Formats: sequence, C-alpha cells, structure tokens
Amino acid sequence: MKRVSLTAVAAALSFAAFSAAAEYPEKPITVVVPFAAGGPTDKVARDLAEALRKPLGGQTIVIENVGGAGGTLGAAKVAKAAPDGYTFLLHHIGMATAPALYRNLQYKTLEDFEYVGMINEVPMTVIGRSTLPANNYAELAKWLDANKGKINLANAGLGSASHLCGLLFQQSLKIDMTTVPYKGTAPAMTDLLGGQVDIMCDQTTNTTNQIEAGKVKAFAVTTTKRLTTPSLAKLPTLDESGIKGFNVSIWHGLYAPKGTPKAVLDKVNTALKAALKDPEFIKREEALGAVIVTDARVNGPEHKKFVEAEINKWGPVIKAAGQYAD
Repeated sequence: MKRVSLTAVAAALSFAAFSAAAEYPEKPITVVVPFAAGGPTDKVARDLAEALRKPLGGQTIVIENVGGAGGTLGAAKVAKAAPDGYTFLLHHIGMATAPALYRNLQYKTLEDFEYVGMINEVPMTVIGRSTLPANNYAELAKWLDANKGKINLANAGLGSASHLCGLLFQQSLKIDMTTVPYKGTAPAMTDLLGGQVDIMCDQTTNTTNQIEAGKVKAFAVTTTKRLTTPSLAKLPTLDESGIKGFNVSIWHGLYAPKGTPKAVLDKVNTALKAALKDPEFIKREEALGAVIVTDARVNGPEHKKFVEAEINKWGPVIKAAGQYAD
C-alpha cells in the first residue's frame, strides 16, 4: 500500500482550506439578531448587512431575529450552529452581562464563540415622559428625590441595555424606583410616549428621533464626554451633573460559532473593517449618536479581551441588584 507523508496531507488540507476561503461565500449568510425586529440592535445589524455585501462579493446577508430571554436564545442558537461561516451573531453588551444575569445559561460567552470584531459604541440618554415637571437634569434630580417610591422606570426586559443602565442609574443615585420591564424596546417607548411610565435610560439609536420630534424630554447622556450629534450636543453628561464616573455605552460585536475556519473569519473580519469605513454606514450610525470603533477592538482577539473586562465590570453591579433569571 502506497504511503502518504504527513507533510503531503497537511499541504493538501491547507490548500483545501485556502480554496474554500477563496470561494467563500458561495451562498447567503445569516446574521442572527437576538432581539425583535425594529429595535436598536436590529437597526445596527441591517445597516451593517448592507455595508458588508460589497466586500463579501455582493452576497446576500439575511437578518434573522431570534428574540427572547434577554438575547440568550439567539446567542445559544448561534453557539450550536454549524461552524461553516454561514451563521453569525450580532449582539450587544448582553454578551458580557448574561453570565451574571442567567444562572442556567446555555453557552459559555468566552468559550463557545469565535470573535470577529467590535462594531460600534452607542451612548445612552436619560429621557422622560413629555408631561414630566422637570425640564433639565437638575430639576429631574430634585423631582426624583421628592418622589421616592413613586417613580416608574421602564426598560426593555431583563438583560436589555435599558435595564442595565437603569440598574446603575438607581444604584448611583441611591434611589429605589419601580422597575417596569417590557418585552422589547418598542413597547417600552410606546408607554413612555403615552405617559404610562416616567423615565427610561436607552440607546441613542432608539431615542434620538423621539428627542428631535419633541415627544420625550431628554435630560443627560451616559458617556463622560458630551455628544456631537446636533440634537444631543446640549445635553450634559451624568458625570458632570454630579454622578461622578458614570460611563455606560452599549457596544455591538460580531461573532461566529466556535470552530469556524480561521480563513473564513479572517475574510469576514476584513469585510467588517471595510464596512466600518463605508460612508453611508458611518452617516447612518453618526446620525443616531453611535460611534464607529476604529481601534484594535475591530480585531477578534482584542474584542474578546474587552468582553472579558466587561464581564468583570458588570458582574458586581448585577449581583448587588440581586436581579437574576433562571
């Protein structure tokens, strides 16, 4: 029987992998968004999908919304998907907070995914119903202090960006509020617009249009620096308003199932970097107050280090609040 050297086998496998990567993608790619359509993360995903098409040879990119359990159902689906380069996950900060929030998480954040890269950082705004007596943050702070035990704070559900920001906001002020969770950002905003709840802390991608239309009152932003978006530029930061060190941004990243070939990951990462420089994508993100990531976190390894640091940051906050899900 003819013997084949290990070197020859390795060379053949390497060539096969190279050929597969060169031809990739040969069919539509699915990007799973672990939240309902129409929300902030869905908006980012759909804008990014359009920007990714050209650097990926014009291939179709399908957005699949798999909502539920604070984003963990969609993430679990991708973790269990075939690692063939045709299924990806676009997720926000929930990627880092789920380990603390969920006792029976169906995946391991740092072990069950390949990290492609970080996309953007989205500041958040503290907003209130249009009938709220306060008209600026100083007045809001007095109103909150005077109405302890009567304040309704809306959020988009356990583990959502608005939930996390609300937790930190309450802890920073040392004021307990009645948390009102909804099944998504849209219904939470609907009730805020209708005056059924008092305040909410949510991403600029979801609040900017409502602020510009004068349908809600805006009081502050959650970053340490003021924003440059025209309609938000005059808003003070919570840090300068007296809550020193308050800094919350909701970031988004792209992930693949563990075991996805490196050649494919490299190709998608190259496409991601090109998409993040796409003028139309930049224009859409900046109009909503989002900041495109341009540093080393656009690479998988650095993004993974960042997520690990976020896990360490949010774990104590969630533990102190005592809010968990099974």
